[in-house]
Amino acid sequence: MDLLLFFIMFILGLIGSFFSGLLGIGGAIINFPLLLYVPEMAGLEPFTAHQVSAISMFQVFFASLAGVVAFRRKAKAGKTSGAVIDSKLALYMGSSILVGSLIGGFISGMLDERMIHLVYGILAIIAIVLMLIPSKGRLDLDQPLTFNKMIASSTSLAVGIVSGIVGAGGAFVLIPVMLTVLKIPVRTTIASSLAIVFISAIGGVIGKLSAGDIPVEPIIYTVLGSLIGASIGSRVSSMVNVRLLRYALLLLIAVTAVKVWSSIF
Repeated sequence: MDLLLFFIMFILGLIGSFFSGLLGIGGAIINFPLLLYVPEMAGLEPFTAHQVSAISMFQVFFASLAGVVAFRRKAKAGKTSGAVIDSKLALYMGSSILVGSLIGGFISGMLDERMIHLVYGILAIIAIVLMLIPSKGRLDLDQPLTFNKMIASSTSLAVGIVSGIVGAGGAFVLIPVMLTVLKIPVRTTIASSLAIVFISAIGGVIGKLSAGDIPVEPIIYTVLGSLIGASIGSRVSSMVNVRLLRYALLLLIAVTAVKVWSSIF
């Protein structure tokens, strides 16, 4: 076993999932640039954009799976503060994002490095804009949940395609859409997004496997780090000023977006 490879990939997986657990966004938006640039800076052979997107998708799959399992445990213990996974919402958005991520994962194998960088650059800009928009989701759960099924399905399909290309779960786009466009209550959004992103990751993993170029050893090390990082992040989130960390994350994404865009042009 290459100890340097293990250390670097483990730490990168831990960092990405730490922010995922801390801020409730997909760690892939952070992991993509880290995986793209850090290994080479550390003296390892650099990964291609295709390999980075594959590693990110597997990391999202296991991190979201861990999140769903953790939520179910909290639900059984009655510690979810009223949050529920709405089955109809998860069905409409989950099925659409599954189809989209399958398509995106397959398409990524046919795209060159420049195009994958371009898709990430666009996603990074969207992430920055959406993270700056104040959440406007309803807090109440008293009334039956209603939402525009056409908008829910179409946006999920689009998010799934672009997320499948770069190896992301799409939570950083889905959550603001659910809150501001579909007007889903905050607690239902948080709980249901876990299930939706997990379904998305299933499609993305299948798409990546069909596209090939899967670096198995780095994926294993990254996943190990992500399982620990998500747990730490969720615990730290209740002890720190998340708003300050959120702006720090915005700065990090902005810097990496500039670097990715500069590599395109």
